[in-house]
Amino acid sequence: MLLLAALVATAAWSCGYAQEIPVQSPLSVTKSKGSVHLECHFKDFSGDFDDTVIHWYQQKEGKAPKRMLYSSQTERVDEGFQAHRYRTEKVSSKKLCILRITDVIPDDTATYYCAYWHSHHAFVYSDYHKVFGTGTKLIVSDKGVSPPANFEILQKKHENQITYVCLIEKFYPEVIRVTWTDGKNEVTDNVVKGDIWKPTEEDKYSIGSWLTVPLENKDKIYHCKYEHESGQPLLSTEDSTKTVPQEEVCSTYPGNSTVFNRDHLMHRAAHLVYLVLLLKSFMYYLIVLFFIYRMWAPTKHQGKKA
Repeated sequence: MLLLAALVATAAWSCGYAQEIPVQSPLSVTKSKGSVHLECHFKDFSGDFDDTVIHWYQQKEGKAPKRMLYSSQTERVDEGFQAHRYRTEKVSSKKLCILRITDVIPDDTATYYCAYWHSHHAFVYSDYHKVFGTGTKLIVSDKGVSPPANFEILQKKHENQITYVCLIEKFYPEVIRVTWTDGKNEVTDNVVKGDIWKPTEEDKYSIGSWLTVPLENKDKIYHCKYEHESGQPLLSTEDSTKTVPQEEVCSTYPGNSTVFNRDHLMHRAAHLVYLVLLLKSFMYYLIVLFFIYRMWAPTKHQGKKA
């Protein structure tokens, strides 16, 4: 998906200081033609927004981010990009920067990041660090956006804990953000986000997220929310009426579907096969070393006798 983990991790903290990370919207844009506009919000930015130089980067799948342009009072497009297709606009009252791309083509499919230089000490050049936004993925395709076909919360009590599983199935595109809240604040402790997976028979995606809480919090209501190009629905744990056995928490869906469990078993099987092959390679390596040693040892011994 997006290279957010690496970019945001380096942007979020530097030399022990938190930095204002621009929030980009939407998460993704899917279009077959026409123009798109990508927004970069500097809501928590404490610097002089009008004088801040904002850079825009394009990152294609499997490649490093490449700067497209930068703008302050004027705009300059880097070599390799068609200047007439890109325009930026600053809305000072909202601390917002907008990138517009006209006449999109399949080659424009990429993730786009806004960025700026940040320093905690004025006029100290070595202290400057580039801070990247959260990113927006542009998908140039005739395939339309599909909201999840299924959105539910499963639950399982185990000893002194309750595990809630937020299941989101069959959506497109694959770009999605899943969060848990307690009604007021986002919950991040004891939350595990699963990998996005796609059944081989169709071009739609699914994801699961787990929240584990103490049994004493059984009456507390938690909410699972997803942000997707198709919308931002919310579901609460008070609606999680379906309780399943521990071994089926990740496998039982409406219609007795076991896609999630099967795909995860395939991943685990592939991992085990890899470990077995690695172990066999290591054993072969030891055997070869043993025979080399057997061949080399008598020669060395004879040399000592001579």
